[in-house]
Amino acid sequence: MPIERTTTRFVGVDFTNLDWTDAVAAVRTASTQPKFTTVVTPNVDHIVRLDRLAGTPLGDQYARAVRDADLCLCDSRVLMRLAKLRGIDLQVVPGSDLTAAIFAQQLKTSDRIAIIGGETTSIADLEAIAPGVTVIQHIPPMGMLGNHDAMDEAASFIRDAKCCYIFVAVGSPQGEILLQRARELGANSGVALSIGASIDFLTRRQIRAPRFVQNLGFEWAFRLLSEPKRLWRRYLVDGPRIFAIVFRQGDQ
Repeated sequence: MPIERTTTRFVGVDFTNLDWTDAVAAVRTASTQPKFTTVVTPNVDHIVRLDRLAGTPLGDQYARAVRDADLCLCDSRVLMRLAKLRGIDLQVVPGSDLTAAIFAQQLKTSDRIAIIGGETTSIADLEAIAPGVTVIQHIPPMGMLGNHDAMDEAASFIRDAKCCYIFVAVGSPQGEILLQRARELGANSGVALSIGASIDFLTRRQIRAPRFVQNLGFEWAFRLLSEPKRLWRRYLVDGPRIFAIVFRQGDQ
């Protein structure tokens, strides 16, 4: 049964109208269907990147991958609040929470899952979290986005994995475009999620902000303070562009 896709448009993206409970249920149902289902979770970083790349071949490819995803779930409370200022009700379903819910509530002994990217120790870490679950992994080379052979190899791995869940942890826009490519190469089963750092949070390689910080919408500040050298440009230079994007695009 296809996912019922009604959407809310904000900053040029059509977000799927599902709250947390319905999103978790939709993913659970999709994992049992003979269909390849893709899930993307745009946040402020994604929106800024989509805007910056607009009108370029890569931007068109990225936008198409987001548009064609079966579920496009808002990963950002900042976006939610900006939408509310425009009178738009945008549901938030954080990708990291969704990944954690899958491991806590949906995986069964003897299930088979795949990880694209991550560390070489990810298999052992995840098997410890979900005993009895078989984990397979493909680690693509750096610069996969500009390497057609590497992209097709990763997409073919997804297609051939025959897993109930595929967690893609290669960053954006690589992750979203990889999901699109896997569909083009004939992937026909499993739920594939572009999840960013969700596996690192799950395995405690990175520490996530406390829940009250998340609820206040300041998870970005917690991450910035945790990794200032790596993240200062994302949050202090690129991130503030979201205000201009919202002002310019409104609800279009």
